[in-house]
Amino acid sequence: MIQAVKTAIHITRRIHMAKPKKSDFLKDTIKHIDIKKHNFVKLVEDMNDMAFSSRDLARAAMIYDKMLADKKTSVILCLAGSLFSAGLKKVVVDMINNNMVDAIVSTGANIVDQDFFEALGFKHYKGTPYNIDDNILRDLHIDRIYDTFIDEDELRICDDAMTDIANSLEPRPYSSREIVAEMGRYLVKKAKNRDSVVLSAYLKGVPIFVPAFSDCSAGFGFVHHQWNNPQKHASIDSAKDFLELTKIKIKAGETGIIMMGGGVPKNFTQDIVVAAEVLGFDVSMHKYAIQVTVADVRDGALSSSTLKEASSWGKVDQGFEQMVYSEATLAMPIIVGYGYNKGSWKTRKARNYSAMLDAENAKIEKAACKCCA
Repeated sequence: MIQAVKTAIHITRRIHMAKPKKSDFLKDTIKHIDIKKHNFVKLVEDMNDMAFSSRDLARAAMIYDKMLADKKTSVILCLAGSLFSAGLKKVVVDMINNNMVDAIVSTGANIVDQDFFEALGFKHYKGTPYNIDDNILRDLHIDRIYDTFIDEDELRICDDAMTDIANSLEPRPYSSREIVAEMGRYLVKKAKNRDSVVLSAYLKGVPIFVPAFSDCSAGFGFVHHQWNNPQKHASIDSAKDFLELTKIKIKAGETGIIMMGGGVPKNFTQDIVVAAEVLGFDVSMHKYAIQVTVADVRDGALSSSTLKEASSWGKVDQGFEQMVYSEATLAMPIIVGYGYNKGSWKTRKARNYSAMLDAENAKIEKAACKCCA
């Protein structure tokens, strides 16, 4: 806390300097928390004997451990908000590398502007929301994410990398999962920081879906690609996204979901139960469900709707569901760290749903080629 105050004061003083430079602000980097360095078991068990949000958080951590211990259950992680810029990237990397997650649904900012961005060798920096002149930041090409700074000029390089990837693709519609896999393939050769969610997921066969894929640097890259290739270009097929994730639900049977925030990733993932039923499959609701959110339930919005409410839609079963009203950087390390420390993941096997989806797509393309011949 004292260090945070000192940082804020230090940055505030820079504002009054004559002609501040970009380097005056982009100095202290955000560090990603490493759950492997902490043992959360005793903390969670003690919190379970408390009340209010502490007990809710403890129960959520224990439900996540149940997901990992249940060999029939596939785990889907949903990410909304600006999580990786805030220091949670390594938590997800560890989940992937230790078979603690089988599929990911995220906003584009986390996957492209933050994870892929850092994999290219760039960083996020400690900033401040207090007494800061955002006009100065704009003039210096510095973007602010609450108390975090990012170099806009480096983000443009990330945009350019996405353009290069789009330009390399065969002109046809793609699911966001397929595009993120291409990003992983790109990083195999070009990553300067290999501690990456995109790269780890590509190597482990964990599919990443970004339902609103154009709402990030990927959007800029594809806009540039399609502008310069108006007749033949790669595009994003959002329905294919939905179909592919629904296929995972059909294949998996039992599923558990962990949602950090709400929004599109939350609804997209909950809806696959209904989508499977529309396709004629008798699937179970999500057996386990955790949501960490600060949204107010009283406004009726999607992000704040409770997991019990989702049960009325036939999406989430009741019994192993838990709402946690907390900000993600506080709750996620404890929930995932508890699951890591308990060790149920040690006997889990990788599902490699990416390989399954690629194989099915290849069969469809082969059948289409035969029809055209």
